[in-house]
Amino acid sequence: MTTTRSAPTGRPADGAADEQAPAARVRDLRRTFGRVTAVDGVDLDVPAGSVFGMLGPNGSGKTTLIRMLLGLTTPTSGSVELLGLPVPGGLTAALPDVGALVEGPGFHPFLSGRQNLRRVAATEPRLPADEVRTAVEAALERVGLGTAAGRRFRGYSLGMKQRLGLAAALLVPRRLVVLVPRRLVVLVPRRLVVLVPRRLVVLDEPTNGLDPAGTREIRTIVGELRAGGATVLLSSHLLSEVEAVCTHVAVLKQGTLLAAGPLDRLLGAADGDWEIATTDPAAVLRELQGTGADARPDGGAVLLAPDADGPRLFARLVGAGVDVHGLARRRTGLEELFTRITEDGT
Repeated sequence: MTTTRSAPTGRPADGAADEQAPAARVRDLRRTFGRVTAVDGVDLDVPAGSVFGMLGPNGSGKTTLIRMLLGLTTPTSGSVELLGLPVPGGLTAALPDVGALVEGPGFHPFLSGRQNLRRVAATEPRLPADEVRTAVEAALERVGLGTAAGRRFRGYSLGMKQRLGLAAALLVPRRLVVLVPRRLVVLVPRRLVVLVPRRLVVLDEPTNGLDPAGTREIRTIVGELRAGGATVLLSSHLLSEVEAVCTHVAVLKQGTLLAAGPLDRLLGAADGDWEIATTDPAAVLRELQGTGADARPDGGAVLLAPDADGPRLFARLVGAGVDVHGLARRRTGLEELFTRITEDGT
C-alpha cells in the first residue's frame, strides 16, 4: 500500500521530535513598537511533535512572538518559518494546517455559539460545505459546549467564550490521502480521506477563565492532539499545567529568550534545594547558625539553598552529634526554575 501524507501521524517516539524539521522556527527575531522593544533578537525552534510551552511574565513578548509566527504582526527584523514555509510568503499554504487561539476569541455577540462557529467553518478552505455541520457539532462537544451551543455569545461567561475560541482552533482537521494499487479504498463516503489532527495548534492562554474541570479538559485535549501527531504551542501562566503537559519550554523576559529546550533537561540541569532529613530540625538550625548557610525548616526536614555546600554542612551536623539521617537533592519544579531564571536572568 502506498501512503501519501503532508506530515507524520501518530505520537513520535522519544527524541523523534528533535530529528524532524521544526514546526516553527525564528531567527534573530525582533519587534519594536516605537521606543518599546517587545521581542529582542530571539532564536527559537519549536520541534515537530512537541508540546511547547512559552513562559514569561506579563509583557515578556510571548503573544507578540506568537503573532509574528502566524503573520498577524510584521517583524521589525529577523526571519520566521511556519511548517517549513517562510512567513509571510508561505502563509497561504501553511495556515490551513494551523489552528490558533490568540489573545482571546472574538465572535459576533448576537449570534449563538453554534452560529458563530458555523461562520468560521464556512471560511475554512479545507472543510467541504457538506462537512461543516458535522465538524461544528463535533468541535462543540469536544470543548464541552454542546448543551450551550444555542445560547447567544454575549451571554457566555469568560470560560465559555474561551471554550468557543478553542473549538474554532480545533475545527478543521487536515486530510490523509490513501491510495491502494489498482483500486481505491473509500475511507469516507465519496471522499478518499481520513481525518487526522491539524499539524500545529497554537493556544495563547487557553485556560484563561476556565474552572479546574475546564483546565483538566484542556490538558486532555492537548494530549490527544499530540498523540494524533500535532505540534502544540501554548503560552500559560499556570506553571503546574505547563509542567504536566509540555515536553519543551521557552522562558522569555522583556523580549529576551532566557532559556529553551526539553523540559526534563532544563529541570535536570537546575539544582534543587538540599534536604536534610532529621528528627530535630531545631537542633539542625541551631548548629548551622553562624555558618552563613541559607537554612529553613520544612516539616521533618531542613532545606538548604541550592548553592550551599550540602555534604560539608551535613558532615558538620554528624560531627556535632545532631540527629540527622539523610541528605538529598530535591527535584527542581518548573515554578522554582521559572522563578530562578526570571529573577536572576540566568
